Amino acid sequence: MSTYRLLALDLDGTTLLDNKKISETNIYWIRKAVEKGVTVSFATGRGRQTANCYRAELGLTTPMVFLNGAEVWKTPEELFERHFLSKNDILQLHQLAIETNSWFWGFTTDHFIRKPDWTEDLLKEEWLKFGLLNDDLSTIEHLKSVIDEWANLEITQSSSNNLEISKKGITKEHGIRKVCSLLDIEMNQVMAIGDSFNDEKLLRSVGLGVAMGNAPTEIKEIADVITSSNEEDGVAKAICQYIFETDLS
Repeated sequence: MSTYRLLALDLDGTTLLDNKKISETNIYWIRKAVEKGVTVSFATGRGRQTANCYRAELGLTTPMVFLNGAEVWKTPEELFERHFLSKNDILQLHQLAIETNSWFWGFTTDHFIRKPDWTEDLLKEEWLKFGLLNDDLSTIEHLKSVIDEWANLEITQSSSNNLEISKKGITKEHGIRKVCSLLDIEMNQVMAIGDSFNDEKLLRSVGLGVAMGNAPTEIKEIADVITSSNEEDGVAKAICQYIFETDLS
C-alpha cells in the first residue's frame, strides 16, 4: 500500500494537456494508482458542468472537490456540501465587472454562466463561484484590492489575468479536508498536484505537495517537490515516483 492514500488532482494545467484532453500516459498511471488502492479525487476550480466528462473518462466514482471547494460531492450522484455567495456579493461583483470592462463567468447550482448570458433573473439563482478576467494586470490588482477590502470573500487565481471568488474560507484545502473526513484519511496521507495559486493552500497542507513544471515560481517554492509540466506527463511522473517509487519509462 502506498504511503499516500488520497491523490488530489487539479485539472487545468495539471492533469489536462493544453488542448484540454488527458494524455494516455496520465490515464494509465491514474488508473494504476486506483488499482493500488489509492483514492483519486479532483480538486479543481471547475464545476461539475465542465469536469464530469473527465471523471467519466477515468471511471472515477470517488468524492470530488469542485469550484475551489464550494462543492464537495461524495459520489457522482450524492452531494456532500455546498457554500454559496450572497445575492449582494453577486450584485457587487457584477457591477465591478461592468465598471472595469472585465469578462466574467460563474457557476450556479445548475449552470455555467458567462458574461453574454447575464440577465437580472440570475440574481435569483444560488451562486457558488464568480470569476473575473482582464488582460490588464493592473486592473486585476485593482479588482483584487477592492474585493479584499470587503473582507467576506475568498479570492484566488488560476492564472495571472483572473480572479476566482468564493465564500470566505472556501478553498481546495477546505474541500480535501472534507474528503478526508469522509474517507477517514489524514491530511499527511494526501498527495496533491497543482499548478496555480488556487492550489497553494492545498499544496501547503498535505503530506506531499507537488507543483507542476509549468507552475509559477511562487507555487514551486512552496511545494515539497516539482514534477514535469502538464505537456510532459508531469502527473504520471509524480505518481510513478511517489506512489510506485519508480521512474516513468
